Amino acid sequence: MHHPMMKSLSRIVLATALAGISSGLTAQDAPKPAAKATVSADSPSRWDIFAGYSYLAPKGTINVLQYDGVTVLPETFKSMDAGVIGSVARYFNKYVGLQAEGSTHDTMKNSSSSNGGISTIQGGLIFRFPTEEITPFVHGLAGGSYVGGPEHEPYKWGPSLTAGGGMDYETPFFNHHLAIRLFQADYQYMHVNWGPGVFGGRANLKVARLSTGIVYHIGTIAPPPQLTVACSANPTSVFPGDPVNLTATAGSQDPKLNVIYGWSGDGVKGNGANATVDTSSLSPGTHTVKCDAKEGKPGKEGLKPWQVAQQGTATFTVKEFEPPTISCSVSPTTLKPGDSATITAQGLSPQNRPLTYTYSASAGTVNGSGNSASYSSTGAPTGPVSITCNVADDKGHSASSNANLTIEAPPPPPQPHTQALCSISFTNDKKRPMRVDNEAKACLDEVALDLQRQTDAKAVIVGESNAKEKAAQEKAEKLNARRKHAKPVENPAAQRAVNTKQYLVTDKGIDPSRITVATGSGDDQKVENYLVPSGANFGSDVQGTTPVDESAVKPQERKALPQRHHGRAKK
Repeated sequence: MHHPMMKSLSRIVLATALAGISSGLTAQDAPKPAAKATVSADSPSRWDIFAGYSYLAPKGTINVLQYDGVTVLPETFKSMDAGVIGSVARYFNKYVGLQAEGSTHDTMKNSSSSNGGISTIQGGLIFRFPTEEITPFVHGLAGGSYVGGPEHEPYKWGPSLTAGGGMDYETPFFNHHLAIRLFQADYQYMHVNWGPGVFGGRANLKVARLSTGIVYHIGTIAPPPQLTVACSANPTSVFPGDPVNLTATAGSQDPKLNVIYGWSGDGVKGNGANATVDTSSLSPGTHTVKCDAKEGKPGKEGLKPWQVAQQGTATFTVKEFEPPTISCSVSPTTLKPGDSATITAQGLSPQNRPLTYTYSASAGTVNGSGNSASYSSTGAPTGPVSITCNVADDKGHSASSNANLTIEAPPPPPQPHTQALCSISFTNDKKRPMRVDNEAKACLDEVALDLQRQTDAKAVIVGESNAKEKAAQEKAEKLNARRKHAKPVENPAAQRAVNTKQYLVTDKGIDPSRITVATGSGDDQKVENYLVPSGANFGSDVQGTTPVDESAVKPQERKALPQRHHGRAKK
């Protein structure tokens, strides 16, 4: 039978393993606010609790002094097929951890000659190599062994060392938290000294241990969350020269670590979480900027893969400047030759670019700049004129607009009309009623002066005769009609006109082609003188006249009356 202390140790080992499993199950089943972690090769467990069966095969011989105090018999340890084992491992990372292990074994022999049994409590390092289904491991442990000898030797503590390994098979049970330890094979070295005397002695045991059982995983070891970064641009559409503000936002960062940002792209200025883009030199189109982020202790940012964020991008569009627009007007829209008008242009740039104005005209001249100019019609022909207003901004964009005006032809000069001049009476000289006398000279001198002033004007001389003269002329014409040989018939009205013309031609030097003679229908012995300016129509202005055939009516010579001789008075 075991020593009572060995039995107590066995109970403690078994209870420890069972308690570990129980606490793991409790932790697994307890409700948590977050989702339960899943054990996998990428996220292996933080704690492994193992409990199972163990077989122990010690190899060693001790020389035992018998009761008689003389006889010494060699005794060997027998295999121990009744054993339990339990361990708890806490891993620092995916591969390395600390392990505490306890086991107890008995020969299960109820012989009074055998009291063999071994229990161990050890601790050390464990190394694992997790995959999705199989996790091999090795460990090295040191501690104490509580050994009872094969021949009534009491249980004694001694040092022990263990080196070995095994393999776990991961099952899907309990959300992949339960594994089966297919085997654990260990080599152990133990030293026990029972001292001198009866049932004393020393043993150096070389032990082979095989174990199997179940493993429960608690917690996971996952790498820290990968740092992320996103960047944005505001506004996303601008005109050249307008600023764009950039913002980088890191995600999943460790609040205890420092985060640094970087930017790249056309026109980007600044670092940190905020930067700007100078778009003044950027061509129109879509542009992309990139942002990156690293975290870590100051000066050591980005040393680990999860501390470097994958580069983020943001885009913005630089728009082409919109061309200006222009309206054009002119006032007044109707001009006389030589007059001026005011041109007004109203240009508008959607982006308020500086504007330059120019003007042109299809005829005439334009002077001025700015949004107002002056138009002069001097030298322009009459008719429609097109005015063009042009505007250009500092980016080379331009626009134009037209306005029209009309240069009116000057009104035609007023239609000239025949002017009545002075008239000459032929009633003074009864004997020569067709002779131009001296009293007529004053009137005719005026007529000649008017013709000299207006060199393109002509004169019309209209002769008149009275009713008596008309009756005599008519009678003579009727007699001629009955005569075989007609005699000249005198026309007093025509003769007066021809005689008057003769005076203007011979005495005043007027070109005879500028003087026309005619007869009128009045009842008087006179001549009416008319001035006919260039363009005037005598026939429309003075009606009832008849042209004189100057080939038939010749001017009469102005002769003085013969002297009248009076007889001597009778005495």
